[in-house]
Amino acid sequence: MQIRPLTLDHADAAARLWEQGGLTRPWNDPRADFRTAVQGPASEVLGALASDTLLGTVMVGHEGHRGWLYYLAVDAERRGAGVGRALVAAAERWIEDQGIPKVMLMIRAENEAVRRFYAGLGYVDQEVSVLGRFLDDDLQRLRQGAGGG
Repeated sequence: MQIRPLTLDHADAAARLWEQGGLTRPWNDPRADFRTAVQGPASEVLGALASDTLLGTVMVGHEGHRGWLYYLAVDAERRGAGVGRALVAAAERWIEDQGIPKVMLMIRAENEAVRRFYAGLGYVDQEVSVLGRFLDDDLQRLRQGAGGG
């Protein structure tokens, strides 16, 4: 297995993995999220690949003070084999290489399995609330009507 930055050519495979893992929401276009991260100056999508098969992903980026992890996903057949742990370690190295001292992530409140996974890697609750809103009124209505994160 090799972990490396993905290219625009991987957008469909990554989005399929995110959809299969239940990471997507109707108000977020995963392919657009992928393209934005891959083309951004302070972000990447790292992929775990065996030959040309995408086993997992993690989106990583920073805003100058905090690094952020998003879209950590591992193919269902590879879960429990250390792929997720390897991706988080690679993302942490990427953040550290950018000179960023802290890494953050968001977990949906109902996702206890993911909370346990990250706790096992030393992540702790930062005791903050994340608030947000869409600037597009249609997306805001869709988000408010759907519930969840």
